[in-house]
Amino acid sequence: MANKVGTLIKEARTGAGMTQEQLAKKIKGLSAAELGKAERGETELTQAILKEIARTTGVTQSSLLSAAKESGSAAKKATAAKKTTAKTAAAKKTAAKTTAAKKTAAKKSDETLTAAEKKLLEAYRAASSDAKKNALKILKGEDLELPEILKLLKLDSKLDGIGSGDGILGGLKEGLLGGLMGKK
Repeated sequence: MANKVGTLIKEARTGAGMTQEQLAKKIKGLSAAELGKAERGETELTQAILKEIARTTGVTQSSLLSAAKESGSAAKKATAAKKTTAKTAAAKKTAAKTTAAKKTAAKKSDETLTAAEKKLLEAYRAASSDAKKNALKILKGEDLELPEILKLLKLDSKLDGIGSGDGILGGLKEGLLGGLMGKK
């Protein structure tokens, strides 16, 4: 919006047939360079200077002042938006620091593990997602389903074709499965 004020100043100046230098000389406290910046929207002029520009160029003061007020409210909105963006960036930075701190803490806790715990952790990290789920069930004392047990023992495909009436192997299968499932 500062650009709107600048456009109005330039229109008023050119409408009066003046150069930036000529207008600046007629207004106390304004240089041609400052006037040029104001016309490009790079700087804002005071209300007193805007009134003098309006008087000198023959335009109404209200046209320049109302444009300047709009510019001021737009600048406030832009500043608020910048502050919000800065807060978001700060929050992201804090989150990144927190994540880094958690990773550091995890590394430190890895360093305090016993040898057996380290082996379990390494095996867990290398395991498939199904194996991880089953390991957690076992550690929590939960019962595993028969297919999960067979997979763990790598017997799922080997025992498929064996029935209970198949002599020793059938009895072994029933005994094994019964024992694993807690049956007698």
